[in-house]
Amino acid sequence: MTAHPKQTRHARTATAFAGLHHADEPLLLPNAWDCASARAIAGQGFRAVATTSLGVAVAAGLPDGEAATREETLRLAFALGSEPWLLSVDAEGGFSEDPDEVAEFARELYAVGVVGINLEDGLGPADLHAAKIAAVKEAVPGLFVNARTDTHWLGDGDLTDTFARLDAYRQAGADGLFVPGLTDLRQITTLVRRVHAPLNVLYSPDGPSVPRLAEAGVRRISLGSLLYRRALGAALEAAAEIRAGRTPTGPTPSYGEVARQVAPQAVPSGVEGG
Repeated sequence: MTAHPKQTRHARTATAFAGLHHADEPLLLPNAWDCASARAIAGQGFRAVATTSLGVAVAAGLPDGEAATREETLRLAFALGSEPWLLSVDAEGGFSEDPDEVAEFARELYAVGVVGINLEDGLGPADLHAAKIAAVKEAVPGLFVNARTDTHWLGDGDLTDTFARLDAYRQAGADGLFVPGLTDLRQITTLVRRVHAPLNVLYSPDGPSVPRLAEAGVRRISLGSLLYRRALGAALEAAAEIRAGRTPTGPTPSYGEVARQVAPQAVPSGVEGG
């Protein structure tokens, strides 16, 4: 039976995304929170873009990390999944404690063109998180599962616990392993040597630089909510400058440039609006 062209293309893009974790340079993965930010980031030459659960949640007026944004996440994935660049989705803990429901959500993501998913354990039972990972890999083998442990994000950063969790998630079928909050280069190097999957860390302005992380063997560097928070900070700074009678500085895309991120033909060049 001949595969449908769309399915064949999706399989190729999923393979390409996995390959970015084994390239000469680590995958620097920026995180977007809506259509405009995702398309603008991709327009800067990034081959892959991820979503940030904080940005998606807060933009919708919902809490992050409480399984409240399943529909918003899926809606954004539907809008972006057919883009020519590669899309990975931050799905918190899968928006359910039932592995079968998490697998069904992953299947929905893959069906609209998503090639990767982040699943975080929130320091819950490791065996439950492993079961979610296994269910997703069984349901959607081609979807890149990046398994996140929160030992350094929510916990005390115990390296033994971190490794035990990562090992369980790898054995369950995870393609990549994510430890946000880990910034100590010695610990990073230790994990790189001990885990048998690409290690992902979260970039921190106060932590090691991208070149240092690359030297340590990190294969994926995520920006998380940093871009969203920087954008919010820039907006607050601009408002304060205008209130003080000054002209805000820094790059400011035009109305038309932003509008064309979602409607390329709808706004003539040079047109401004509210």
